[in-house]
Amino acid sequence: MNTDFPRPWIKQYPDFVQKGSIETWDTSLANLLDMAAQENPERNAIIYEKTQITYAALREKAEQFAAALQRLGFKQGQRVAIMLPNLPQMIIAFWGVVKAGGVMVLMNPLYKEKEIIANLTDAGAEYIVLQDVLWPRIDALRTKLSLHTYVVTSQDDCVAFTRRLLQKITKKSPTADPVPCDGKQIFSWSQFFALAEDYIPPSGITGETPLLLQYTGGTTGTSKGVILSHSNMGTNALQIRQYFNLSAKDQHIFLDILPFFHVYGLSLGLIQPVATAATALPLPRFDPRETLQTIAAYRPTIFPSAPAIYISLLKQKELANYDLKSIRICMSGSAPLPQELFKRFQEVTGASILEGYGLTEASPVTHFMPLGAEGTRERSIGLPLPGTDARIVDMEAGALPLEPGKRGELIIRGPQVMQGYLNNPDETASALRNGWLYTGDIAMMDEEGYFYIVDRKKDMAIVGGYNVFPREVDEVLMEHPKIHEAVCVGLKDDVRGEVLKAYIVPKAGEQLTKSEIVGFCRSKLASYKVPRQIEFREALPRSIVGKILRRYLLDEEEMAKKVQTPSS
Repeated sequence: MNTDFPRPWIKQYPDFVQKGSIETWDTSLANLLDMAAQENPERNAIIYEKTQITYAALREKAEQFAAALQRLGFKQGQRVAIMLPNLPQMIIAFWGVVKAGGVMVLMNPLYKEKEIIANLTDAGAEYIVLQDVLWPRIDALRTKLSLHTYVVTSQDDCVAFTRRLLQKITKKSPTADPVPCDGKQIFSWSQFFALAEDYIPPSGITGETPLLLQYTGGTTGTSKGVILSHSNMGTNALQIRQYFNLSAKDQHIFLDILPFFHVYGLSLGLIQPVATAATALPLPRFDPRETLQTIAAYRPTIFPSAPAIYISLLKQKELANYDLKSIRICMSGSAPLPQELFKRFQEVTGASILEGYGLTEASPVTHFMPLGAEGTRERSIGLPLPGTDARIVDMEAGALPLEPGKRGELIIRGPQVMQGYLNNPDETASALRNGWLYTGDIAMMDEEGYFYIVDRKKDMAIVGGYNVFPREVDEVLMEHPKIHEAVCVGLKDDVRGEVLKAYIVPKAGEQLTKSEIVGFCRSKLASYKVPRQIEFREALPRSIVGKILRRYLLDEEEMAKKVQTPSS
């Protein structure tokens, strides 16, 4: 494929964005934290409720975490699973593993048995950091996993002493059975840190050293471990910092609602604040009222999020009682941003709301609307980031570049593109061809270099910002003893981006209810993977070779929607 091709997007960059080759990160990501701590030691790295952790303290805690791992015999390159919501402990553990030279496996706390076993077994994780409320789930699987060391933390391990004392007085501590922390294999947060002695920086860490195994589904629904290096994640942080003209001098504050275990939240909510010596405001769960209260109290300036969250905030009856004018930049991803939402949220905040695009395999960000261009191109994901090439090719062979305005598969090349999939050379070869990442997304580019996502080649649905592969849900449904056959599709939804609908054919003579199906799925799948809509049928549409036709079902839904809402 000819590498010399037009890049019209470069002309659209703001003046402060570098036009030529960019700086790539070629060392340990830990140096980002070291630089922030050295240059701004007393600046708050984290504010969580009443607790404040400075950059000097964050570096110290990260090195203590790394030293405790080393005391337990941890070796560079070993895999550490982290299964936590957005708590200070998540940030400390992340940088601690980086400082130790480990490879992280970030786990969604909503995962159930099947997902936990598949990901941790493939990764070969030996250590895990998890919240105490998740212990029963992990404890039940210990004989099936390669884990040998467990670090268990409670939500309150990093909160101010005054709150812990108040909780003891009011008896509001968790009521679950205590975790059997023996100080040998199972460590409480305090037991683990008590192990720390002298921290020994790892040697030989380069930009190409693997940093993260981030699991994502494949075209078949099989989970795949995306290998992301220190350079992948570090360079993407530099690209974003330059593209939005972020500087440590601005003393930004990031509102962190997006979960850190998701690569979007990790990049923009955990790594990017450190890259700009900013303050992170982690929220372990999304509650609209608490979010509004946090914005009013702490005055964040940058808000990475998703359309569903913006919609939820705008629906709050008390919205007018809160001052949101501190927010300067809203970064929106994971689903299309409706134009009416853009206008309303901009009225409320005065912020620049910038839509972007990315995928796990690209660390994750590849495109964003530039500052000053927000609202000018509805549905556009913006321009490729500095140092990123993107093009549209034919969907059959993926080799023929298409002209502006033509729809085809979006492919990407840049320093943030993954090294490959762990233990999966065939999928790696399919996704990475001649230096290009084939996204599987159907897109178009206009004459000025702005890109638009049109559709997906894959069956993947994006539910509330999470990737869901219908085939995985199909397989769970087929385990139900009363189901003859079943298939799921993702349907567009104004709030969640998409929702899952299951079409089910019961076995002859069996009676099924929607609540029975939902309950069965909830016992085996993370909540966002559970179908919200159920339709019982006598048969499912099939091709001449017997394959169930998802596309036919989607077309039926679209036709029904048009009938219900005829054009004026």
